[in-house]
Amino acid sequence: MEQTGWQQHRAGNWQSDHRTWDQRGGYSGYRIPEQQYGGDFGHNHDFRIEGLPFMMVGGYPRFQYDGFWFSMVDPWPGDWGSNWYNTDEVYVEYVDNGYYLFNSRYPGMGVAISVSL
Repeated sequence: MEQTGWQQHRAGNWQSDHRTWDQRGGYSGYRIPEQQYGGDFGHNHDFRIEGLPFMMVGGYPRFQYDGFWFSMVDPWPGDWGSNWYNTDEVYVEYVDNGYYLFNSRYPGMGVAISVSL
């Protein structure tokens, strides 16, 4: 189910299939406390999604890391490898008024995510 869930959420055309948080009207979800964010998140804190708790919620992939659930809001870029979620290092960063998941192999392509406990 995990692989199928990820594959169904791949962008056909990244330029038209994703939107920033500003385009969505701003991020209004849970905020990671600053002290924890600085110590565990950002571009200096890579991790792999492989093996983390995973589920599909409303047709979107969701995974748990460091006590938080991260839900994909946008499809992931088609340029990313077909099994990036198993092989690539990723990181969560708060930029431009919202949280994004970045793949270290493909810098600059942030996928909008929401955070919950």
